[in-house]
Amino acid sequence: MLAIYLTVTLLTSALNGAAAIANVIGHDYPKTEADRNRIPRSWVRPLGLLLGAGALGLLAGFVVPVVGTLAAAGLVLYFLGALGAHVRAGNFRLGAWALFFGLALAALIVNLAYHMEA
Repeated sequence: MLAIYLTVTLLTSALNGAAAIANVIGHDYPKTEADRNRIPRSWVRPLGLLLGAGALGLLAGFVVPVVGTLAAAGLVLYFLGALGAHVRAGNFRLGAWALFFGLALAALIVNLAYHMEA
């Protein structure tokens, strides 16, 4: 179980961290997605900071388990909100969303399972 917990948590943290960096530095992809989902571009950086907080929270969960679990839950909620934005805008290009949501959900599940087992 430890190997699954480490793999899922590190992968989820790495991908969300990379997305956070893209948002914060103003890369074109997050701006294009914001436009496509009718989200103000002024929200791109704050949303990136939320992603970054989730990524760092997952890593902090190795030291303080409840922080990792809360970070994973926060990422699940973040991506549920993102799904709402996609649907509201009529944007059904959900491949990247499905990957990130699936990883966040997996991180939440393995966090709960691993720490209940311990």
